[in-house]
Amino acid sequence: MARILLRLAVTALAVWLAATLFPDLVRIDSAEGAILFALVLGLLNAIVRPVLLVLTLPLTCLTLGLFIVIVNAIVFWLATLLPVGVHAEGFGGALVGALTVSVVSFIVSRFIPEPAER
Repeated sequence: MARILLRLAVTALAVWLAATLFPDLVRIDSAEGAILFALVLGLLNAIVRPVLLVLTLPLTCLTLGLFIVIVNAIVFWLATLLPVGVHAEGFGGALVGALTVSVVSFIVSRFIPEPAER
């Protein structure tokens, strides 16, 4: 449970970082909105993203995996359509937001050890 809360906090901070670095493209209304957005993004990543990855598998293979960045941006954009307090200006804002969240999550995951198996 602590690991899930940590991932939620990291995603919320990554969204805040995207809004700070790119204020014209990504905007958050409040800290609570960023946390709620991180929760919605996590749910969409668990439910919608796998379906999109299967449907776009030929494009992903054709682009040697680079199309996954577009899939991440689509999921980010879908999350901004819900009224949770984070707004992306067009697809470019969703792309920048998704890239920021992906990079921050990758970096933080390098410092968090995997849980030991029981």
